[in-house]
Amino acid sequence: MLLKVLLGLLCGITASVAGDDEAQQGPLPLLMVSFDGFRADYLQRFPMPNLKLLYSQGVLVEQLTNVFITKTFPNHYTLVTGLYAESHGILSSNMYDPVSHKHFHASQDKDPMWWSKAQPLWITALDYGYKTAAMMWPGSDVVISNRTASHFLLYDSNVTFLQRVGNVTKWLVGNGKEPGVKFAALYWEEPDKSGHKYGPENTAAMSKVLKEVDDNIGLLVSRLKSSGLWGRINVIVTSDHGMTQLSTERIIRLDDCINPDDYMLVDSSPVAALIPHKDPKAAFTQLSKCHTHMTAYLKTDIPDRLHYQNNKYIQPIILVADEGWTIVQRGNTLSRLGDHGYDNSLPSMHPFMAAAGPSFREGYRMGNLNSVDIYPLMCHLLSVPPQPNNGSLTQARCLLAAETCEDLSLIISLVLGILLVLATITLFFRWRRNHRRSRSQPFQRLQVDDDEEPLFE
Repeated sequence: MLLKVLLGLLCGITASVAGDDEAQQGPLPLLMVSFDGFRADYLQRFPMPNLKLLYSQGVLVEQLTNVFITKTFPNHYTLVTGLYAESHGILSSNMYDPVSHKHFHASQDKDPMWWSKAQPLWITALDYGYKTAAMMWPGSDVVISNRTASHFLLYDSNVTFLQRVGNVTKWLVGNGKEPGVKFAALYWEEPDKSGHKYGPENTAAMSKVLKEVDDNIGLLVSRLKSSGLWGRINVIVTSDHGMTQLSTERIIRLDDCINPDDYMLVDSSPVAALIPHKDPKAAFTQLSKCHTHMTAYLKTDIPDRLHYQNNKYIQPIILVADEGWTIVQRGNTLSRLGDHGYDNSLPSMHPFMAAAGPSFREGYRMGNLNSVDIYPLMCHLLSVPPQPNNGSLTQARCLLAAETCEDLSLIISLVLGILLVLATITLFFRWRRNHRRSRSQPFQRLQVDDDEEPLFE
């Protein structure tokens, strides 16, 4: 009987439980909101009552492992494509194409050449008859596959969060004649802006800005409730990267290591990209000895775990600073006290994710998730087949109310362990029974024929 129960549990591990969503006509609307530069441990360091209320009614991923490099544009494009930077092509805030001689800067980013290696969700969803919207999300004002989202606005830092939420809510509700959008993405530049200015260890400054962020989350929920959307929409609140503290004592100057006439600097701290004008190996040798807190890589030797090698816009030499160190060409001053872009294995670079809505579990926590996994999760929520991506729904489905999510490997080990114990017990009792039989045979007198002589007289 026990064996049947265990086997039944094992067989039912991956079975989906039919949820309320299946009874509805089409998927629920989905809203993704990004608060740029929200480091995961801010949740423990600062009071965030509105955010905590939201994920207490839904789910919390305590840390997202984002993609390298841990900058705003690469990671925001990862969230809506599920691709590593080397695959979607937005590698950093500054890029250079040696063939066309075009430059990419975060403030001049409208050329579709840079963005068209991948298709964001607001474009893919259009193919399935859904209207989409993007509020100042990086890349959302670029024509990709000859299209944009149904609704979008150009980035303008003067537009308040209240105004942005107002537009997004209007797009989600629709106007009576046309249905509302099914997918919307909303970007807000804090706490990244303040983190750069003051540094994440400035408790007073970060406490103030994070209170504003939390107030904005409360405002978001309030507007969704007043519009009648709350309870009929899935909401994901997340970020793209973390932040680390800088100091003027931790500056690495390239001019101290290599002649500035021997290379072109494409991107700087904390991951510098450069093109040598002469012998790349000679330049690499000089740079590899430059500083103990900076690692130099030839493009072909960049570690596989960074997924930052297979793209034509990755330059011949990449320099990666240790956490908290800054790479500059020259000078002794810093323009900021906080920065990001470092190795994505560092906890300080990790953001978080929270979500609530009918499709999510209630009061569920997950320790870690890869940011590339959010895209297939959103496609699943929208019933949209995903484009090729680097993510997986295997772990992310644990966040959903209509899914069972036991640890398959743990259950298999448990079942096999119990089966082994049962087999051992069975064999032991069989051995013991046979052993008892061999020892308890009744005494039998030796039969001697009458005509034989006795052994003894």
